[in-house]
Amino acid sequence: MSSLWAFPGQGAQRPGMLQALPEAAVVRECVEEASDVLGAPVTDLDSPQQLRDTRAVQLCLLIAGVACARLLAERGNRADYMAGLSIGAYAAAVACGALQFADAVRLVALRGQLMQRAYPSGYGMTAIVGLDQRSLEGLLEQADGPVYLANINADNQLVIAGSDAAMAAVAGQARALGAGAAKRLAMSVPSHCELLAAPASELRAAFAEVTLQRPRIAYLSGSSARLINDSERLRDDLAGNMCRVVNWQATLHTAYERGVRLHLELPPGTVLSGLARRVFEPGQVIAFEGARPDTLDALLREEVSRSR
Repeated sequence: MSSLWAFPGQGAQRPGMLQALPEAAVVRECVEEASDVLGAPVTDLDSPQQLRDTRAVQLCLLIAGVACARLLAERGNRADYMAGLSIGAYAAAVACGALQFADAVRLVALRGQLMQRAYPSGYGMTAIVGLDQRSLEGLLEQADGPVYLANINADNQLVIAGSDAAMAAVAGQARALGAGAAKRLAMSVPSHCELLAAPASELRAAFAEVTLQRPRIAYLSGSSARLINDSERLRDDLAGNMCRVVNWQATLHTAYERGVRLHLELPPGTVLSGLARRVFEPGQVIAFEGARPDTLDALLREEVSRSR
């Protein structure tokens, strides 16, 4: 039985998330390294006020994911696959040994700045629950304004991105067609659509100055749902993922088809665990959130030994 460590994307953040990280030397070292790279304490980034900023949110998610992955690895745990939803892909790339953490911090800081600068207000993302993809795409084709399919999280859990007005109109039409919910997400930019093509191009230029390695642990793209084992393909995957549709549903199915039966969600939150339970049956779905490290160790080792 193989295992997948999954790193969440924007929307999972919450105030105090860095303060709530486990007390451990490897975690403190991770926080200190990020602070040194940025020239300011990163623990100031997780306040309610700071988390209104895209740059702060994405940095917090990167730091939390990498710190907890390092803690698990230090305690003798190892994944067979790594994957991340949107910004979570950067933490996955660091955890699989392909991207240096310091470089990831610099790139994520720039990524957040570029995205926020491109759309400082009036845009965002909305989750549509209870409507199939074909029906939603029909509404998007008829929309009067910029709005696009952004995330495929499950058969009936999709996310759209665009202007506030266009999203509100599509959300209303989706409800009329039977959608159970249409919820505006804690996102201030329209990610994973062509509206971010220009910022993605700027980020690619920054990536050209960074050295990436071949992943030491298998890396699954949250965009293409394919295994990436080449550093140049990984560079393209990371640099361009802000303007590409996230197909997390397909990513989970790819992992399952490759023999993954243990899904571990890194902090913060448990949203990815809920999505994984739809796919990993039978199997084991665990969230780092709320679990003690020694409890996680026991669960992870129990699943590994059970598969032998």
